[in-house]
Amino acid sequence: MTRRIEERFKTLKEEGRPALVTFLMAGDPDGETALDIIKALPAAGADLIELGMPFSDPMADGPAIQEAGRRALHGGETLKKTLATVARFRESDPATPLILMGYFNPIYVYGVQAFVDAALKAGVDGLIVVDLPPEMDDELCLPALEKGLSFIRLATPTTDDHRLPAVLKNTSGFVYYVSITGITGSAAPDAKKVEAAVGRIKGHTDLPVCVGFGVRTAEQAAEIGKAADGVVVGSALVSAIASSLDEAGCATDKTRGAVAALVSNLAEGVRSARLAR
Repeated sequence: MTRRIEERFKTLKEEGRPALVTFLMAGDPDGETALDIIKALPAAGADLIELGMPFSDPMADGPAIQEAGRRALHGGETLKKTLATVARFRESDPATPLILMGYFNPIYVYGVQAFVDAALKAGVDGLIVVDLPPEMDDELCLPALEKGLSFIRLATPTTDDHRLPAVLKNTSGFVYYVSITGITGSAAPDAKKVEAAVGRIKGHTDLPVCVGFGVRTAEQAAEIGKAADGVVVGSALVSAIASSLDEAGCATDKTRGAVAALVSNLAEGVRSARLAR
């Protein structure tokens, strides 16, 4: 059983600041470059890492993350390779929490129990599977929890007080609050609405609440971090990768540094939020 997520949030609470949670797509733009970028994230300021599992029908993802998934799949990324990337990351980083995020279909094809066992062996700490509602907890959530993997659930602006207990029932690690309705990266979050929503969720759970979807700048991260236990950034990071590639969609000498530079800037914003607490 892993407790990296719990330990990280405990440390951050003692420091009096929110977490910077970074999302990247496994295998984007290729396996080796992606691994190098992921390895650089903690030193750049990432407190937790979400790693996307590429899927051919990513219904909740915006254009930037969809394109990242297409690049990864075109390059031959598979769930088995993604797990191998996690294992290689763990060789040099035993402490940073790492969460796999994606859709159920690849996991179902892999085999649920085989996947859970392989994820634990590789060093995965938690799962976010966006198309599995609480009514389907028997499919993956409960088998994952039984083995010690956190299962992180999404709450949205449309998750009312009647629905929220069901969403939170088997959630562990943290709650991921989607700050806007729609797809990833489609709009900027409203800080006042986020603050009210986080407060409402915290009335139902002691778990940390992290806020994502639409956060792109250090200023936005700082503002959201005043209310949330963590700020999730994804589309901005995969866009930084995309803009660094050559005409053929391959990595350049700018690709590895582009993400680290942006994460460092975002980390400054998140860390400044401690002053407002």
